[in-house]
Parts: sequence; structure tokens; C-alpha cells
Amino acid sequence: MGQRCMFQPTELADRKRFIWLWVGGMSARAIAQACGTSATTLRQLTRCVTMVVVSNDPAFLAAFSQSSIRSSLLVWPVKLLAVTEIPLVELQYLHETLSMTNSVLLVIKDKSDSLSCRMYIRLPYSPEEAQALRLASWTPHQGLTLTTHLPLFPDKFSKFVSAPTLVVAVEVMPYHYVSVLERDESLRGEWITFTGVMANLVDYMSTSMNFSQKYIRSFDKSFGSKQEDGSWSGMIGLVMKKVADFATGPFIMSPARGEVVDFCWPVWTDDVRILGARGRPEVDPWGFLLPLTPLVWVAILTALLVVPMILFLISYYVQLYAQKIRWWFMNIFDFTRILLQQDILLTMDWWWYRLVLGMWMMMTLVLTRSYAGNLMSLLAVRHIPQPYQTLRDVLGDPSVIMIWQKHSRNEQYLRTVKSGIFREVADLESEGRVTFHTQAQFRESIDTLVRRGDHILVDVGVTQRNLIVQDFSRTGRCDFYMSKDGFLPFYSTLIVQKNSPLLRAMSKRSLAVVESGIFRYWFLGAKPNSSYCRYPPKKMTVMTSLSVANLWGMFIVLVCGHFSGVLILGFEVILAPNVYFRSSGSKSQ
Repeated sequence: MGQRCMFQPTELADRKRFIWLWVGGMSARAIAQACGTSATTLRQLTRCVTMVVVSNDPAFLAAFSQSSIRSSLLVWPVKLLAVTEIPLVELQYLHETLSMTNSVLLVIKDKSDSLSCRMYIRLPYSPEEAQALRLASWTPHQGLTLTTHLPLFPDKFSKFVSAPTLVVAVEVMPYHYVSVLERDESLRGEWITFTGVMANLVDYMSTSMNFSQKYIRSFDKSFGSKQEDGSWSGMIGLVMKKVADFATGPFIMSPARGEVVDFCWPVWTDDVRILGARGRPEVDPWGFLLPLTPLVWVAILTALLVVPMILFLISYYVQLYAQKIRWWFMNIFDFTRILLQQDILLTMDWWWYRLVLGMWMMMTLVLTRSYAGNLMSLLAVRHIPQPYQTLRDVLGDPSVIMIWQKHSRNEQYLRTVKSGIFREVADLESEGRVTFHTQAQFRESIDTLVRRGDHILVDVGVTQRNLIVQDFSRTGRCDFYMSKDGFLPFYSTLIVQKNSPLLRAMSKRSLAVVESGIFRYWFLGAKPNSSYCRYPPKKMTVMTSLSVANLWGMFIVLVCGHFSGVLILGFEVILAPNVYFRSSGSKSQ
């Protein structure tokens, strides 16, 4: 049972006013506040508290009821036994306290000839004029007699007896469908029909807990964020103001939201990713370098220098040459000609020289054949650009604009972050590179802005996956991609009013659907074609003719080679004109 907080009288002369005499002249509101402070402190020190309030003063009971609700004194783990001699019909002002808390009312009838007690509870969400449910009665002769199958402190919210109607706040998402039934200005929302993944979860809870539901949607069509005046917008605002009993979301759990609402057991774990438009298939202009890895290219160039040097050193000890360096350069040119599949004139009869050339020819034959085959395959491959994989990639491109969810946890985080890469992202709003859209606008945003290539969407992964699936079902193409890595991981769940007794019962059901895998099945299979476009290819193979636009890299190499040759020729003419003209004259003779 835990500890008990019991307020006992010090004088029993006047049984109808003993609480008032105990505090000695304090007002009823002051008494209620004092009792509330004491019990709140005790509740913070223990997990289970049973309070007994005894009074025949209507003013005190009314003040205690208001104070306990306002200060969240009577949360569900706290049991309250209210003892009074006031007739039940005169206790209508206790209706909210008795119906929404774990409370039992004990009414004593002390007549001159007999003494009896009756215990009542108020059913949750019942109207004030509804009759209280009698749990038990007591008389000196019969003792305690239960009048129902319920225990003395029943779990009224585990499964409702009276099948109430609860108001549920919802919002449009890629896996939800809504249609407006009625616009209610007084509630700042719209009554709607609602289907989808979270509707399945609500239906499961309504069947298990025995309630029906009415769906409402906020006018600003958002999840909700804290405003400058301290209020909250969106679904969180509806729950906080007790317009809605709970909201589906699913909401990302955060400390700021936890101050105004309570979170049920998490139903989904995800992170934030980048959604961008896939580029058009194109040939890599430097693809002729791809058949060989950089290490192989380095090895070839090294061999062109090292092997001729080895030949030069061997020949140096066999026979002296007057122009040793020139002979080394001639060997380099010979080996290069072989690599490029050109002929050479072999004037030496040394067997070791011919052996080295033969091994070089065999190596270049295998190398060139492999290069040609791989190059043929690569020229048929089209690369699909996916340029934005991290926020740093986005920050480095001044032409791209980021779209974040409006009135969400992520927007709230950008507003409050002080340093790091997210502070850099937040600063871009003043430059027009960060904009905020609601969930209802996402579909149009990716169809127009993101598809154009100058915008990206930054939001939770499951939302982006369903947006891509929706677009594929409509167009038959995978035009978008998601970044490989995510950031800002989170848990998401339903929310209820602060200190709501619905929390325990709904968390129990949320845990059940998560552990059974049913919720994941609903979420991943919410859309047809859900497996398509999940891992779009970055390359594709085509059979078509090549254009200059695809091969300009090779032409750059050709132009640079010719330019280098002309430049070297100019240096030779300038630095050694006599040698050049003497050589030309001898050839003409």
C-alpha cells in the first residue's frame, strides 16, 4: 500500500467541523492548499500514496477539489478516499475530481438508531447528472457488502464501463487520409474522418478499452510548437487546452513537449534524413580513368621510370655509352610505345634486353585488353547524381534551399540551438535558404520545388519514404532519393493530457502492438508499392551512341597533350637552335 497521508481531527466535539477546528481559523482554500502541498511533497517521495480526506464542509471539499486538479495532486497512482456525511445529491461539484481520479466517495449516514456507509465512484467522462456507481455498503450487522464485481479502487481507465466518446487530435501525413466534416471555431479545429496507420492504432485501443472516438484537426494543421507567448500550436495545443483527450502524431519526444503533455510508450524509432531529387543519368566524362584504380595508374607510371632505369644500369656495366641519359630516355619512349601498342626498332642482340621487353609486352597485353573491356562496359553505364548526403553538403552549396517541417520538434530545435552545424543551418533562414512547410504541404512541395533540384526536404525518414512511394504510385518513376545517413535520432509516440489517467492504459496497448510487430507491419505496409524506390540504383546501363558532352574529358587530355608538345618544341627551338637546325640540315642533304 505504501505510505498513507491521513488528516485526523484533534477535537471530536463537533464531528461536522473537525477539519476546520484542526487548522484553527484558516479559510477553506488555505486548508485545501496546505493539504495539497503536504500531499504533493509526500507523493514525490513515494510511488503509491493513499489519501483520506474527512470533511462535512462543502466549501472545503470544493476548494480541495479545485486545488487538487489545478496542482495535479491526484494523479492516478494516488488513491483518494473522501469521507463525508453530506448527501450524495449535494456533491455534484466533486464530479470532475471523482470521475477523473482514482477516488472513492464514502458517504456516512449516522442516524440515532443506526449507522451505515456507502461507497461510490464516478465513471470517467460521465455527465454531471449521471448517477454515481455504488461499489459497496457497510452496516454493523452485515459488515462490508460489495454491490458490483469491481474492487473498491477499480482501474476505471483500463477498460471503460460506460463506453465514452473521446476526442482525438490528428494531422495529415503521407500514410493518413482525412476529410473535413465540420468546422468548429470555438474549438479552433475541424471535425474530420480519419484513416491510416495511426487510425488503426486508435481503433485497436478503442476496441480494447471500450471507447469511441471523434477526430479533430487544428486550424494551423501542424503537430505543434511553443509560441513566443508561451502557448502551443497544433495538436499539442489542442491536448494542452483539454480540447482533445489525446493526439496520435506520432510525436517526437522532447523535454519541451514533456513539460505540457505526457508521452505514451514509444511506437516508432527513426531519425531525420535528407530527401532530394535524383539527377538525370549521365556518363562520367572522366570515365576513361575508371577501368584502372589510382594505385594501378601509379604502378604503371612508376614501372615506366624504374624498368628503363634498371636496363640502363645493366647496360652501363656491360658497355659504356657516351650519351647515357639520352639512352635512358630512349628506353622510356620504347616502353611507352609498347604500352600504347606501337612498334619499335630493336637494334640490340642482348638476350637479357629482349627478355625484359618480352615480359613488358606480355604485361601490357593483359593490361590493355582488360582496360579496353572495362572501358567498353563503363561507357554503357549512366551515373545518377545524388549530391546531398549530409548537411555539410547542403551548406556547401549556396544554390539549394532546405524545407523543414513547420511547428515541429525540429523547428523548435533550430530556434534554440546555440552552436554546431545546426546553428549554421538556423542562420541560413535569414538568407532565405531555410523555409518551413506543414505535413499537408509536403506532397506539393516535393512535386514542384524538390523535383526541380534547387530544394531539399529535411524530415523524418518514414515520412520521406512514404512520400517517395506516393510519387512512384502516381508517376511510375523513382525521382527522389534519401540520404544514406541520418541525424537527430528520436522516439515517437502518442501524447495525452498532462497527468492524464489514460497514460497507463494507452501505454500498455502501445507496448503490446510494438512488441508483437503489428505496428511496424502497419507502418511499412501502409502504402502500395512500399518496397519500390527504397534503394534506388545510382547507376544504370543503356545502349546508345556517345556524344562529345559525355567524352569531353578525353578531349581535354588530347588538347593538353598537344599543347605540352608545342610548348616543349618551342623550348627546344629557343634553347638549342643550332642543334635543331643542324639536325634538319643533315636530313635535307
